[in-house]
Amino acid sequence: MQFPITPYKLKKAYRYWKHFGTKEFINRLMDRMEPEEVPYGSWFESHRAGDEVLKEQRNKPVPNAPRISVVVPAFHTEERFFLQMLESVREQSYDNWELLIVDAGAQDDGERKGKTVKEMTEAARDADARIRYFELEENYGIAENTNRGVREARGDYIAFLDHDDLIEPDALYEAALRIANGADMIYTDEDKVSADRSRYYQPHFKPEFNLDLLRSNNYITHFLIVKKSLAEEAGLFDPEMDGAQDYDFIFRCAEKAKKIVRIPRVLYHWRTHESSTADNPMSKMYAYEAGKRAIEGNLRRTETEGEVVMLPDFGFYRVKYPVTGEPLVSVIIPNKDESETLRNCLDSLFNTGYRNLEIIIVENGSSERDTFEFYREISALDEVHLVRWKKAFNYSAINNYGLKFAHGEYLLFLNNDVRGTISTEWFTELLGVCQRRDVGAVGPRLYYPDNRIQSAGVIVGIGGIAGSVFVDLPRGRSGYMHKAALMQDLSAVTGACMMVKREAFLQAGCFTEELPVAFNDVDLCLKIIKCGYRVVYDPFAELYHDESKTRGPEDTPEKVRRFQGEIEYFRTAWTDILKDGDPNYNPNLSVKKWNYSLRVQS
Repeated sequence: MQFPITPYKLKKAYRYWKHFGTKEFINRLMDRMEPEEVPYGSWFESHRAGDEVLKEQRNKPVPNAPRISVVVPAFHTEERFFLQMLESVREQSYDNWELLIVDAGAQDDGERKGKTVKEMTEAARDADARIRYFELEENYGIAENTNRGVREARGDYIAFLDHDDLIEPDALYEAALRIANGADMIYTDEDKVSADRSRYYQPHFKPEFNLDLLRSNNYITHFLIVKKSLAEEAGLFDPEMDGAQDYDFIFRCAEKAKKIVRIPRVLYHWRTHESSTADNPMSKMYAYEAGKRAIEGNLRRTETEGEVVMLPDFGFYRVKYPVTGEPLVSVIIPNKDESETLRNCLDSLFNTGYRNLEIIIVENGSSERDTFEFYREISALDEVHLVRWKKAFNYSAINNYGLKFAHGEYLLFLNNDVRGTISTEWFTELLGVCQRRDVGAVGPRLYYPDNRIQSAGVIVGIGGIAGSVFVDLPRGRSGYMHKAALMQDLSAVTGACMMVKREAFLQAGCFTEELPVAFNDVDLCLKIIKCGYRVVYDPFAELYHDESKTRGPEDTPEKVRRFQGEIEYFRTAWTDILKDGDPNYNPNLSVKKWNYSLRVQS
């Protein structure tokens, strides 16, 4: 679908070009112009609740139905937008709600054209007693205006709705179902809607609660529902954080919440028009500085050391986690021949400048003279230890064997065909993240030699079992919702380059040797998560990977049988996540593609 080029859009494009520069502007334009494999507009219409579903919801009460107070701070809202917002609440299939309009512009609303917020609300209140109106004597700012509404709320739960946005008619019903199951903090998927409501676009399909992603971007945003007592315990909205008051509030609620639940349905529509933040991020530059302070507040309260950096993309951030001390890191590298490949791998380790490491090369079946000559050369280095695995290739067993010779507090499992020539900081970048007390494993962004992504993390379920995402996306592109370029928690990262806390590795039971080649890294990560740690994808550590250069292709009958056995083992061991879906992904997204495209119902 083509959209007309308007003077406003040209002006907006010029501002972005000036901000990013030509190369980065083109990369971001390419991400935006990526054709929809499944057109979202028709997909959304087929997935929203129809009349029969809404009728069934109205006739099927939710157990212990809580009252939900929808708080809307209003300020000089355009008449058509405000009336549509009101109607979207009044159309709810769930009836135990109240709508609180907190009007901060009533003092000078008479100067505007059309009906005032007060007039529109009072007319709606006459038709529906669940609507309440509060006039503020002045504009205290978005944070305090919202707080006034929360304090007046009679419901046990608070839902936050912007004065010109829309919610789907089943939004509160879906929230009430989760509340009945003990949730005290809830959020939903969302999209954007054009000013005239003719187009729904840019859907944001979200993972379950993801701390590292939240420290990268306020991915939760809308539609947020929290228990009133939780909001009060968190301290409500901070007026000092205006512009990112919701971001800061979400952090503080999440830090205290007992059960955070995501509803994987598009239930909120963020209105775009030329003055809205949704359509013009540059209109609120101060908000991004406030967002940085919101992340810093979370780091401070959780006693996590880190430096927050604003990224060029508005509203996106990077947390740099420093290396504390100089702990010993044991690097375990399985190797068979390919001496020049191994040399490049070792050079990239030495070039990092990190000195307190030991490199354990596990020799497995080499036959080339050059390889053994190289072994003699590097054996003179104090950091290098050569050990021999005399059995058949089994990646899991080889790495477990290498552990017997490792003394490090941290372990780096590294393929011999991985090289860190993009930047020398990749090693300390991984180590700084892995040193966090809540992290068990961390993996980088890997590229093929042609600068296309080989792995930007792993999603369980893709390809039937598990697969890397954003494969073949050109370097410099960030993919869906910038996911390829943001630090986030994932269910797995690739074992080609994975740093792991030794204690987490041991608690998880090491690599599963019944998985000699495939899925052993995914299995290990899932076991580490089961032990209570996070697994983090860190795109700021970038390396090249000449994938499977040593081992060769999976093209013999024996290898095919082995692979089928690994699939069966994994399916048996991880039935629940394969059935329920990866919590760090979204069930509306495809498991047949790796680019976050929409799932097509069969």
